[in-house]
Amino acid sequence: MALHIVKLCVGAESIEDLAAWQKQRLSEMKKAGAKKPQIFHTTYMAPKRQTEVLDGGSLYWVIKGVIQVRQRLTGFGEGQKPDGKPACKLYLAPELVPVRPTPRRAFQGWRYLEEADAPPDLKKGSRDELAAMPAALRKELANLGLL
Repeated sequence: MALHIVKLCVGAESIEDLAAWQKQRLSEMKKAGAKKPQIFHTTYMAPKRQTEVLDGGSLYWVIKGVIQVRQRLTGFGEGQKPDGKPACKLYLAPELVPVRPTPRRAFQGWRYLEEADAPPDLKKGSRDELAAMPAALRKELANLGLL
């Protein structure tokens, strides 16, 4: 059974916003001459249960107080924060997979998310319908338990 990670997606307004940001970062890496541009997120603390997470785990992104999307975790690496302090890179697959919107209170850092507690992926048809809804409406419906 896979172990996942849940993390706040600070600054993103929507799944589309996250996708655009990641696409821009990949483009910047290519322009800078990176040999193998990869999507990653940098965090101060490295997961101690990396083997479990890499056994099919994903990073579930909380956008505007709601878990909305996940990305498969593909690896971990050493990195640095802009201030020079050591950090952990969470390497991610490029595909963003929308999940059933699930409210989540704010927290610092990241948390483990057990498979049983992870929101299910959205079915293809429901993805399009939910994506067309304004983010505030999706959040309200999720808070009411209607999604």
